[in-house]
Amino acid sequence: MKMRPLLHSCYFDVSGIAVTERDLFLDRIDRLTSSHALHSSESLCKLLRYLAKHAVDHPGVPIKEFQIATEVFGRSPDFDPQLDSMVRVQAGRLRSKLAEYYGSEGQEDPIIIELPKGTYVLSFHHRSSSVPKPSLGSAAVVPTKAAVEKSVERRWGSEIISLSILLAAAVLVIVYLLASRTVLPRDTALGSEPVPAAFRVFWHGFLSGQDEPWVVFSNAAFVGRPETGMRYRDPKRDANAAILDHYTGVGEVLGVHELDRVFGILHGRIRLKRGSLFSLDDAKNNNLIFIGSPSENLSLLEIPGTQEFVFDRLASGPRKGDQAIVSVHPQPDEPKNFLATPSGQPLTEDYAVIALLRGMNAGQAILILAGTTTIGTQAAVEYVCRQSSIEELLLRLSVSQNGDLKPFESVIRVKVVRGVPVATELVAIRKTAA
Repeated sequence: MKMRPLLHSCYFDVSGIAVTERDLFLDRIDRLTSSHALHSSESLCKLLRYLAKHAVDHPGVPIKEFQIATEVFGRSPDFDPQLDSMVRVQAGRLRSKLAEYYGSEGQEDPIIIELPKGTYVLSFHHRSSSVPKPSLGSAAVVPTKAAVEKSVERRWGSEIISLSILLAAAVLVIVYLLASRTVLPRDTALGSEPVPAAFRVFWHGFLSGQDEPWVVFSNAAFVGRPETGMRYRDPKRDANAAILDHYTGVGEVLGVHELDRVFGILHGRIRLKRGSLFSLDDAKNNNLIFIGSPSENLSLLEIPGTQEFVFDRLASGPRKGDQAIVSVHPQPDEPKNFLATPSGQPLTEDYAVIALLRGMNAGQAILILAGTTTIGTQAAVEYVCRQSSIEELLLRLSVSQNGDLKPFESVIRVKVVRGVPVATELVAIRKTAA
């Protein structure tokens, strides 16, 4: 594959509208941050956008590691690149993700974006085919049917051999992984992965107890049948109807996966329980992490919940009946109600609550991670499972890397693209009574 550098020029698209290569480049960045390779890593997307803006605004101008650390990742002015390799690590991860993208879903992209080793300046190139196209004046060579069939047979034969080799290799890898999983304890397998200081501060209360915290995920009560149609159970209307309480959302499933990953890094474990099986004994005897809002995770209605940001359905107005996060004491620059995209439209925005509360007994903690939709719930869990966003949260709460995290309630805005949370923003936060 040959590539030629992108030049700052102008061309016309199929509609006849002039498009600058700068606009094309930024459009490619948006596609990258929404891709499967990058959408789940907000810190890498933030880094990529920053480097892209620098590349188009200051082409060819070097960028310093200190500048990235302070302006992208919120490091303090005394940041020392010699002592903290965070920027280099993130840049290495971004290079790997770019390679992953162009090796899969980006194989046909007309522009290749790279972060060369040894620099933080993005480079971008046109992709050009290595196969020369016949000129208009030359005669086209049309292969015979026999030649085509023979070529197809050769190609299929080689592909079958290649697939057989890959299948055998995959079987060996699976056998190896299963054997390793049975031999190595979890702590040993993950011992080489460093634990960020922000993780230790945020998750300290859920790691200090003798027992693993319970993760209580939502499974709302439905009536009906999957094959004929289901709906939320209405206690008045469906008093005698059979209840289906074994369904949960996509966001809850992915959220549990993220929590398991983070507790693995912290050499801890979690225990799962679906909301319909939750009991007050669980609340009295365990640290708890709730995934899902009270409309889905009905077990939240059985314990003292949030006081500053509460879930409620609007009783009047154009959004009557819609689920909202209501700010009990809104600040001058905050809305009273945080609402997702109206129903009936593609979901592009949601809001979620992240709240740390005192448990029902001394020394216990409750963490609530809940969106007005299952996608918002996923975003809330991912927010507290990323180093960069936890660091942002601790900074807003004025908690040092050796500090003690006190109860708080917060709201995040979630940008959604094709059913995937791609970006989050902390829009409101309150410190609550200890």
